[in-house]
Amino acid sequence: MSRLFGSVRARATLGATLVVAVALVAAGAAVLLSLRSNLLGEAGTQAERSAREVATELAVGTPYADLSLDVDDRPVQVVDEDGTLVAASEDLERITGTGVETVKPRPAASPDGTGDADEADDADDDDDAGEPLEAGEIGERTTVSDGSATIDGDTEDYRFAAVPVKTDDRGRLTVYAGAPLSAEHGAVNTALTVMLIGFPVLLAVVGWVTWLVTRRALRPVEGIRREMAAITASEDLARRVPVPGTHDEVARLASTTNETLAALETSVERQRRFVADASHELRSPIASLRTQLEVAAAHPELLDLDGAVEDTVRLQHLAADLLLLARLDAGERPADARVDLAALAREEAGGRAGVSVREDAGVAGGVTVAGSRGQLGRVLANLLDNAQRHARSAVEVSVRRDGDLAVVGVADDGEGVPAADRERIFERFVRLDAARSRDDGGAGLGLAIARDVAVRHGGTLTVHDAPAGGALFELRLPAA
Repeated sequence: MSRLFGSVRARATLGATLVVAVALVAAGAAVLLSLRSNLLGEAGTQAERSAREVATELAVGTPYADLSLDVDDRPVQVVDEDGTLVAASEDLERITGTGVETVKPRPAASPDGTGDADEADDADDDDDAGEPLEAGEIGERTTVSDGSATIDGDTEDYRFAAVPVKTDDRGRLTVYAGAPLSAEHGAVNTALTVMLIGFPVLLAVVGWVTWLVTRRALRPVEGIRREMAAITASEDLARRVPVPGTHDEVARLASTTNETLAALETSVERQRRFVADASHELRSPIASLRTQLEVAAAHPELLDLDGAVEDTVRLQHLAADLLLLARLDAGERPADARVDLAALAREEAGGRAGVSVREDAGVAGGVTVAGSRGQLGRVLANLLDNAQRHARSAVEVSVRRDGDLAVVGVADDGEGVPAADRERIFERFVRLDAARSRDDGGAGLGLAIARDVAVRHGGTLTVHDAPAGGALFELRLPAA
């Protein structure tokens, strides 16, 4: 069961069914209430119409015996001011809801339905209860109540309307007339039965359709999952997941997954090349150093101390470069310190032969950026090392501002970098020609480190043609 409802398709089907169920219950309740209200209102209108017909007859002096009380077999009562039943439907056997449960009339008037003048005068004097009426006038206000009545052995629920009327000879009377509620009960019960049968069927259809639609919609996702599982099992990052032709969210998910696989494949391949190149680069100084130490152990007089120190220093620098690249690859965030690039450039250029620093007039107060002073100093040192290896005679460092950017340029007067290789030189362990060999001190990591540090600081590092004809490396960083 937990596995079933752990499925997105099952949860979507259950959620859609529940939402539709709540909506149907709310709509059904509203329909039933509206239907019942309308039918009750219609019954009340019919009861009032019947009561006013009898009240009209009383207003014109119709005797009780001649009143139309048995029309449509509806219960009718006529009650005087004292609450005495003076007229009622002939077959009325029982009644509730009118306040007068008597079904056999006891008229407080003469047998012919007319009273004496004194009684009429007394009724005029007592006309201080309820709606004030003139003789022969029917009241405008109607009181509605619900009850039941038994007529000729049949018991039903009724809605009663009470209409007051004032007569000349019989005083104030109240006519109660009822309209049956059987139509209201029948309609409400029928509607309820239809809902009880139709709603489950409709919910079953909604659930079934939702299940089919979600299965069709999620079928590509299952294909993506199976392919990813196969890629994980085979460790073949060259494989790609199928992209459906629906141009929807699932298709975009598949495309993004393939882009992620491509990036992962590139990263893994780059990591493999890095490990291979690092092993190769480390093998050479370690082998050379071991050879010199073994020779020195056997023949101390043959020890090349300067060569051993040189190999050790080279090995130390290479290990430091590899550690820095590993930290950068791990996403190490640079420190948020304030660094003056102009002062840093002067510091790194100091003591280097043929290197000059030029600052624009607008940066006399310094050009400050946020970042790691050590890493940014490493960038400048690597750029200067690279420029000095390729320069004929001079290297110039320039510091300036360009809008919101701080720009440091390192230019040499060498042969420059061919346009086709201006991105390749920033790859790790890349040497363009024999001039950049191990004997010249380059392992092919300096420019790669410089660009990675620049990117980690939110900047860029690019190479162009220098004005003097060599290469111009430009470091652009957001100014603090």
